Amino acid sequence: QVQLVESGGGLVQAGDSLRLSCAASGRPFSPNTMAWFRQAPGKEREHVGRIRGSGGSTYYADSVKGRFTVSRNNAMNMVYLQMNSLKPEDTAVYYCAASQFGGSSTRSYDYWGQGTQVTVSS
Repeated sequence: QVQLVESGGGLVQAGDSLRLSCAASGRPFSPNTMAWFRQAPGKEREHVGRIRGSGGSTYYADSVKGRFTVSRNNAMNMVYLQMNSLKPEDTAVYYCAASQFGGSSTRSYDYWGQGTQVTVSS
């Protein structure tokens, strides 16, 4: 069993930065892909970025590439999402997720956090 808990969300202005954290507990997830998804009101949950268990490979949605960075500290079972140059369209609930095999689809992820709200004002 793996439990994920996100933190770090809040209300910021356009152009600001924010860092989200995801803490994992229970079964070790070092070999797993860790991902961040987000869901805005009235929209489907979408992939934001992910990182492989080794920490050597990352993948990002085109909408956030160059602005967001996913990283992890396996020794502490922590995953981070650094968000820079935030835009109002980044407003959403952000979720941390873990997968044994990876990918950009929500269907590939077995464990999910409760979500943390990020609101970006113009």
